[in-house]
Amino acid sequence: MAKIIQGRGFKGVINYVLDKEKALFLFSDGVRTKNKESIINSFNAQSGMNPISKPVAHISLNFSTHDKEKLTDTAMAKMAIEYMKQMGYDKTQFIMVRHQDREHPHLHLVINRINNEGKRITDKNEKFRNTKICMELTKKYGLYIASGKENVKRNRLKDPDKTKYEIYDAIKASIPKCKNWNELTTELKNQGITTDFRRNGSTDKIQGIRFEKNGYPFNGSQIDRSCSYSKIDNQLKQNIREQEQAFHQSQKPEHSQNQYSVLDNAVSAVGGLLDIQPLGTEYDPDEAEFQRQHKLKKKQKKGLRM
Repeated sequence: MAKIIQGRGFKGVINYVLDKEKALFLFSDGVRTKNKESIINSFNAQSGMNPISKPVAHISLNFSTHDKEKLTDTAMAKMAIEYMKQMGYDKTQFIMVRHQDREHPHLHLVINRINNEGKRITDKNEKFRNTKICMELTKKYGLYIASGKENVKRNRLKDPDKTKYEIYDAIKASIPKCKNWNELTTELKNQGITTDFRRNGSTDKIQGIRFEKNGYPFNGSQIDRSCSYSKIDNQLKQNIREQEQAFHQSQKPEHSQNQYSVLDNAVSAVGGLLDIQPLGTEYDPDEAEFQRQHKLKKKQKKGLRM
């Protein structure tokens, strides 16, 4: 995944990415790299060709710990360059720095949003394009795809994100235990979360939901797509269907044996009483010879009568 931040000045972000302990300078283009001052001056000179309020694009590319062994500096740099090209940042200044202060592999890109021709690089639909391109590259290079919010380190979050994830965790834990909205809202209320249904105008039709905790309100879809009103409502209805199915299943008579096993048991029981073998007895050559001789004698007698 990639996190994009737009900034007003290059000095602060350059100092941040380069002064971090164990920071590793990987690659750059279009800037003088003698020292930090020369890098900052290079960025400022080009952004001065077309002054805008936020010429800085600071992007952190984050990878899963599952891919740590195969994410060499070269591999990460290759993917970062491909990412920038698809995002439209391939004809401008940038520096690429890898940080090793976190458990997961990641690197930082500082990019000039004024390109080499002095034109502003568009940020239209940037968040959508960013998500789409990250997923495409993840699949292309066979990288691990994290399962939603489960892998986020909660202890590092600050509000309002901290509260949002608390609400998310509470909803996910409560839904399987509930069959309707009354049960769910009560369960969430016990955890300090209020629920507000958004209705369509003056009608009673519910079109959305909002959750609030610690003074922070969030629409359901802001918390997660699975937390929208329609998605939760479907899950609650599914809980009812599964409970009804389980009830009906429990009312059916138990058939531990099918008709064939019952028949086999009956034959075995009768065989034991009459001292005969049930179906499936082994081949007896003496018995077979006796039967053959018996049939032969019957044929001979029949022939004599004729």
